[in-house]
Amino acid sequence: MHNETLRPESTPAGFADFKPTIVSTTQQHADGTLVDKYGRRITYVRLSITDRCDFRCTYCMAEEMTFVPHHEVMSLEECLRVVTVFAGLGVTKLRITGGEPLVRKNAMWLIERLGALPGIDNLVLTSNGSQLDRFARPLHAAGVKRINISLDTLQAERFKKITRIGDLRKVMRGIEATRAAGFTRTKLNTVMMRGTNDDEFSDLVQFAVDNELDISFIEEMPLGDIHGRNTSYISSEETRDVLAKRFELLPSTENSGGPARYWRIPGSESRIGFISPHSHNFCDTCNRVRITAKGELYPCLGQNDAINLLQVLHAHSSDDALRQAIMDSMGIKPYGHDFTKQMDEPQVVRFMSMTGG
Repeated sequence: MHNETLRPESTPAGFADFKPTIVSTTQQHADGTLVDKYGRRITYVRLSITDRCDFRCTYCMAEEMTFVPHHEVMSLEECLRVVTVFAGLGVTKLRITGGEPLVRKNAMWLIERLGALPGIDNLVLTSNGSQLDRFARPLHAAGVKRINISLDTLQAERFKKITRIGDLRKVMRGIEATRAAGFTRTKLNTVMMRGTNDDEFSDLVQFAVDNELDISFIEEMPLGDIHGRNTSYISSEETRDVLAKRFELLPSTENSGGPARYWRIPGSESRIGFISPHSHNFCDTCNRVRITAKGELYPCLGQNDAINLLQVLHAHSSDDALRQAIMDSMGIKPYGHDFTKQMDEPQVVRFMSMTGG
């Protein structure tokens, strides 16, 4: 590989100061590490165990979704095998996602084994909260360290409109169940949507503070054939300006291992995070890859390139080929994405529920 600095044809927003170091093939993956060609070490995997969900959130799914047939979905045993190989390559953080992961039959069988897997020292889960009143205690016992819960509104009727079929009361019971089970630093994830929930951001922060929760505000991402995003998009800066009218926000250097940038409110333990794939592209520090329920490994959420791990699993009984496929995927992990140019005509046509939330 040549030593000159690699540049894309057009630099994504927020990437002007990023100076990647090109890593030669012989330097990659030494000593149990997984490194892409720009020198970024991959330590975080987001694994979707189902594309199905008991909600139909407007920014995540079509109203009438066609789900992946069961026979095309990775078995729980195959999920465990994939994560075991990633752990051997130096991955330490694993997030279980969906769809809604807890609607997957026998999901706890997998989660219990992942919680005991050597090398994975940060097992976390993203949920819509609907099943947590049943599963919070088993999840805590299995070794899940932290739970993120999607919550875009505190208003029951608005919640039903956003989720199409969801019941806010079930989510509230789930939030309380996480506290009762012993979880700390439970985080709310709020997608910012102009004209839908932008009048509630301060109330959501107050709810987080009152209930000793963290909260992250997420810029809507152009995934799937969903029109009108160019009018509903809200930047992190705009939301932060709104919150500053009610709260004193102090910047923090804290890092939860993901893309959120945090702020603190004096006198509160809650962290206020902002995930800004548009306005503050965080690709230069990207340490993660995503795996769909179909076993597709996407090195970048904002691109369509993927490697099909399920085909490798079916073709080879040993893990050597799987390990090689994972290492090869580092070659297609791109320099970055630019969501800003994709608002009304997304290049990524798969829905968020298919990639993993």
